[in-house]
Amino acid sequence: MAGGSSGVSFLGVLLLAAILVQTVAVTVTVLYFTNVLNTMKEMFARSSVSCLTRADLRRGHVRSSTEGRGDPCWQVTQQLHILIEKSLSQRYQREISSAVRALSLSDEVSRVLPSLVMEDQAPSRPKIAAHVTGSLAPKAEREGGGSPGQRVQGQKISWWEGHNGLAFLQEVRLVDGELVVPRPGLYYIYAQTYFRHTHPEGEEGEEEDREQRGRPMLQYVYKKVSSYPVPILLMKTSRTSCWSRDSQFSLHSAHQGGLFPLAAGDHLLVTVSNASAIDMDERSSFFGAFLVS
Repeated sequence: MAGGSSGVSFLGVLLLAAILVQTVAVTVTVLYFTNVLNTMKEMFARSSVSCLTRADLRRGHVRSSTEGRGDPCWQVTQQLHILIEKSLSQRYQREISSAVRALSLSDEVSRVLPSLVMEDQAPSRPKIAAHVTGSLAPKAEREGGGSPGQRVQGQKISWWEGHNGLAFLQEVRLVDGELVVPRPGLYYIYAQTYFRHTHPEGEEGEEEDREQRGRPMLQYVYKKVSSYPVPILLMKTSRTSCWSRDSQFSLHSAHQGGLFPLAAGDHLLVTVSNASAIDMDERSSFFGAFLVS
């Protein structure tokens, strides 16, 4: 019996020793292969980077496109370059197609809204304009408002207002009731005067009223140029009106406008047949010009 139990104990120790040896072997094997796999992984990563950059890790320099054609890595990099070029080419084709469609849309918009496109493409021009208005002046100044020494019809209006109220001057000067053009071009010129006739009372007033009744109300627009001694008539308008004897006063307006080529330094002026009868309210009597092209 004693011999049997000692044999069983020996077999148990032997089995335990075998299991321990096998465990140690498996552990060593696992550690070995883990180390090998890590080393291979690191080498593969370095090789991949080398393929992408065409770098020789052992010699530390970049290889040319003709160097190392027998290396399988060279074929990989060539395939990668072809793929990248193809992707970029497709992307550029899409962007070019989008740009062409945008240009086509712009052409359509320009056909529908040509004025907006021309406004965007047109070179910027200086804003040259003037609008002068009537201003209150003494009656003696109005009655003496002629143009001595110059052969013009009517009396020149020289008491225009250029800065206050609705009036403004933009790169245009106002000198003695005349607008001075700063640069050559095609200008639109306009003028309006408002005649206000008051009917006097008494016998003398009736005689004066009869003299005024039926007389035409005239308005002229002249330009003065340095190369010609006499002002040049640009526009003329007239109106003959009769009014009732029972009315206290009569109102009549004269308006005209037109396009004219002007040179730098030209002067524009307005004359009327009866300056003392002009109502110089800024909303009824005015004069101006602006550059068109």
